[in-house]
Amino acid sequence: MTPTTPSGRPPGRPRAGIDAAVFAATLRTAHELGYAGATMDRIAAAAGVAKTTIYRRWESKGALIVDCLLDTFGPLPLEGDDPAEILSSVIRWGAAKIAEPGVAAAFAGVFVDAVSDPALREVLSTRFQAPYLRALQDVLGEPEHRVLLFIDVVVGTLLHRMGITGAPMVDADVTALTEMIVRQFTAHADPP
Repeated sequence: MTPTTPSGRPPGRPRAGIDAAVFAATLRTAHELGYAGATMDRIAAAAGVAKTTIYRRWESKGALIVDCLLDTFGPLPLEGDDPAEILSSVIRWGAAKIAEPGVAAAFAGVFVDAVSDPALREVLSTRFQAPYLRALQDVLGEPEHRVLLFIDVVVGTLLHRMGITGAPMVDADVTALTEMIVRQFTAHADPP
């Protein structure tokens, strides 16, 4: 007879512990080998789990990467009392997250895969982008198209810099980007 825990499950590493180990291994592998080199086999080996353990939780590398990014980014920090402060805090938060080892490689790689994978695009759109989009719309009172443009410009610029130089944007450039975007966004609000 197999021993069980009070919940009736067999003893073992809790799901949250496995997820944390897999997410850390995913980013570490993407950082060391790039997105293409971060295969499910390599991620499983780096996490110290069986590949079947990963496939029971995520049906594809894309789904794993999306959950890993959701875990890494966490909730949107909406700091400040006015739109300029809120937008500034979001840009700086995004720049800091994309600069973390492995995040840009994972982020950019899953975007490339999504170009030819409609199901992955749907996952990215509904699970990753939609919560941030809604949060920004709610706090800023802006229409969806303006908030989407803000997200596209910020994320696109940060990933482009990382892809072209291999390094995150330096603080002075993040400040310049923030000033440019905030000035443009707050000066040209859509009429009600």
